[in-house]
Amino acid sequence: MTRSASPKSKSKKAQQPPQPFLHTPDSLPAPVMAGRDFLSNLDTSPEELRAILDTAASMKRGEWRNVKPLQGLSLALLFEKASLRTRTTFDVGMYQLGGHAITLSNQEIGLGTRERVSDVARNLERWVDGIMGRVYLQHTLHELADHAEVPVINGLSDMLHPVQLLADYQTIEETVGPVQGKRVVYIGDGNNLANSHIHMGVLTGADVTIVTPVGFEPNGAVLMDAVRRGASVTLTSDLAAVDGADVLYTDVWISMGQEEDGARRRRAFQGYQVTPQMLERIAPQGIFLHCLPAHYGEETVPEATEHPKSRVFDQAENRLHAQKALLYHVMGQMKPRW
Repeated sequence: MTRSASPKSKSKKAQQPPQPFLHTPDSLPAPVMAGRDFLSNLDTSPEELRAILDTAASMKRGEWRNVKPLQGLSLALLFEKASLRTRTTFDVGMYQLGGHAITLSNQEIGLGTRERVSDVARNLERWVDGIMGRVYLQHTLHELADHAEVPVINGLSDMLHPVQLLADYQTIEETVGPVQGKRVVYIGDGNNLANSHIHMGVLTGADVTIVTPVGFEPNGAVLMDAVRRGASVTLTSDLAAVDGADVLYTDVWISMGQEEDGARRRRAFQGYQVTPQMLERIAPQGIFLHCLPAHYGEETVPEATEHPKSRVFDQAENRLHAQKALLYHVMGQMKPRW
C-alpha cells in the first residue's frame, strides 16, 4: 500500500528555502563590451554599465559558481604604483573565472624607460588576452591601447580610477537603492576619484557634488564635458554641502607622487576631514565610503571607517565582484589561443 505524506512532512517540505539560481555555460548573459578597452567609465553606455553592475551583483550572490567563462585566458597586470586591492582582486578574479593573471612590476618592465610603451604592448599582445595597467599617467594607458590588439583596462591613473567606481556604485545600490537622483557628495582633493565620480554622474543620473578647497578642483575638461552632457554636478568649497547627503565619499589628500607637496596640502584641507560628527550630518540612511588606503588623521579617522554608517569594507569586497563582472564583459567571448 502506498502511504501518503504526512501533513508534518508536507509542511516541512513547503518551508524549505528556494534553491539559488546557478548559471550554466548556456545561461550566461552576453558580454556587452567584448574585446573593448575600459580606460574610463565613459567607455560604457548607461545600458552597458547596468549590465556590468547586474553581473557583479549576480556574482556576489554566488550564481556563477559552476562556470569558468575565462578558462584558458590570461591577463597581464602592470603596476607602476603599489597596490593591495587592485592586485589582489584582479588576480583572484581571473582565477575564480577560470583564467590566469601574471603580475609585472615597473622594476621588471620599466614602462617608457627600459622599453617603449608601444613595444611592451606589442609584446604582451602576443602572449596574453588582456592588459590591466595601474600607472602614473592616463596617456600611458592610451598608448598601450593604441598598440595592443587585446583589450586594456584602467586599474588607476593620474586622471581616472574607473574600476573603483564600479565597486563604489555596486555598494551604493546595495545600501541606498537606485542611484538616480541620490546625492553623492565627494569631499577632498579633486583627483582621479573626483573625476571618475563626475563620469558616473553622467552615466547614472546621480546628483554629484564635489567639495574641495579653492585650487584643488577636479579636471576642468571632465567637469565641462559632464555639464555639456546634462549631468547634475556641483562644485563648491562649502562644507554645508555635506548635510543630507545619501553618500559621503572621501579619498587621501596626498596621492602617490605628491609627497613633496604634503605640507601645503594638509594646511589647505584642514576642516575637510570626515569624522563621526560629520557623518551625523548626512541622511539618516546615508553611508560613508572611502576607496582606501586611508591616511588616518588626515582625510578621515578610524572612528569614521568603523562607524555604523560606514560601508568602507563592503566597498573593498566589491572590488572583487565588480572587476570580475568587468573582466567577463570584456573578455567573455574570447577563445584560448592554445
